[in-house]
Amino acid sequence: MDTEIVTVMDQVGPYLTAALGAYGVGVLGRAEDAAVDATANIGRRVLHAVWRRRGAQERAALEAAVQDVAAEPGDEDAAAALRQQIKRALREDAELLKELSALVPTGPVTVTASGERSIAAQTITTAVSGDHNTIRP
Repeated sequence: MDTEIVTVMDQVGPYLTAALGAYGVGVLGRAEDAAVDATANIGRRVLHAVWRRRGAQERAALEAAVQDVAAEPGDEDAAAALRQQIKRALREDAELLKELSALVPTGPVTVTASGERSIAAQTITTAVSGDHNTIRP
């Protein structure tokens, strides 16, 4: 299981960094934001999954670690403390390990658009192709 935890932590690391950069200290209290890129939203979902499965004391420690990283994004010690909180949660909860593994994309993704006005994306929120289109909220 430790090998799986190391693998998942390696995979979620960039997503956590993006989430904390986009949402800051409020990442645990925020809902997904369409204006924030998919990478940051995956990181937010990772933190929320860990948060939901922890008790009050563990939540306080996780929140403190998130605050430290948000306050000093370049502080390797703060980032390591956050990773440690998540690793501890993964060691204690096999289902959480499965959930986080499912959240992060695996392997390279190839997206191809072919033809006039084609649109291609791994994740897409809104796309309009053609002439004289109007988008209304």
